[in-house]
Amino acid sequence: MASGKEDKAKGSANKVAGKAKEMAGKVTGSGKTEAKGKAQQVKGELQKGKGDFKEKTKKK
Repeated sequence: MASGKEDKAKGSANKVAGKAKEMAGKVTGSGKTEAKGKAQQVKGELQKGKGDFKEKTKKK
Protein backbone atom coordinates (compact mmCIF):
# COMPACT_ATOMS: atom_id res chain seq x y z
CA MET A 1 0.00 0.00 0.00
CA ALA A 2 1.26 3.46 -0.85
CA SER A 3 2.18 5.86 1.93
CA GLY A 4 0.44 9.17 2.45
CA LYS A 5 3.34 11.05 0.89
CA GLU A 6 3.29 8.79 -2.18
CA ASP A 7 -0.46 9.28 -2.62
CA LYS A 8 -0.06 13.05 -2.30
CA ALA A 9 2.74 13.07 -4.88
CA LYS A 10 0.75 10.93 -7.32
CA GLY A 11 -2.27 13.16 -6.77
CA SER A 12 -0.29 16.30 -7.51
CA ALA A 13 1.17 14.71 -10.65
CA ASN A 14 -2.30 13.71 -11.86
CA LYS A 15 -3.62 17.22 -11.24
CA VAL A 16 -0.80 18.78 -13.28
CA ALA A 17 -1.09 16.23 -16.10
CA GLY A 18 -4.86 16.62 -16.13
CA LYS A 19 -4.63 20.39 -16.39
CA ALA A 20 -2.21 20.07 -19.31
CA LYS A 21 -4.53 17.57 -21.01
CA GLU A 22 -7.51 19.87 -20.45
CA MET A 23 -5.65 22.81 -21.99
CA ALA A 24 -4.54 20.68 -24.95
CA GLY A 25 -8.14 19.70 -25.52
CA LYS A 26 -9.25 23.33 -25.46
CA VAL A 27 -6.51 24.37 -27.90
CA THR A 28 -7.23 21.55 -30.33
CA GLY A 29 -10.98 21.74 -29.92
CA SER A 30 -11.17 18.17 -28.64
CA GLY A 31 -13.95 17.97 -26.10
CA LYS A 32 -13.01 14.36 -25.36
CA THR A 33 -9.42 15.27 -24.42
CA GLU A 34 -10.63 18.22 -22.38
CA ALA A 35 -13.04 15.98 -20.45
CA LYS A 36 -10.32 13.40 -19.85
CA GLY A 37 -8.12 16.15 -18.43
CA LYS A 38 -10.83 17.31 -16.07
CA ALA A 39 -11.43 13.73 -14.92
CA GLN A 40 -7.71 13.26 -14.30
CA GLN A 41 -7.67 16.40 -12.16
CA VAL A 42 -10.52 15.02 -10.05
CA LYS A 43 -8.61 11.76 -9.68
CA GLY A 44 -5.60 13.77 -8.52
CA GLU A 45 -7.67 15.64 -5.95
CA LEU A 46 -8.98 12.35 -4.57
CA GLN A 47 -5.49 10.84 -4.41
CA LYS A 48 -4.16 13.91 -2.63
CA GLY A 49 -7.02 13.77 -0.15
CA LYS A 50 -6.35 10.10 0.47
CA GLY A 51 -2.70 10.92 1.17
CA ASP A 52 -3.64 13.73 3.53
CA PHE A 53 -5.99 11.39 5.38
CA LYS A 54 -3.33 8.68 5.69
CA GLU A 55 -0.81 11.14 7.07
CA LYS A 56 -3.24 12.54 9.63
CA THR A 57 -4.34 9.11 10.84
CA LYS A 58 -1.04 7.24 10.86
CA LYS A 59 0.19 6.02 14.18
CA LYS A 60 3.08 7.92 15.69
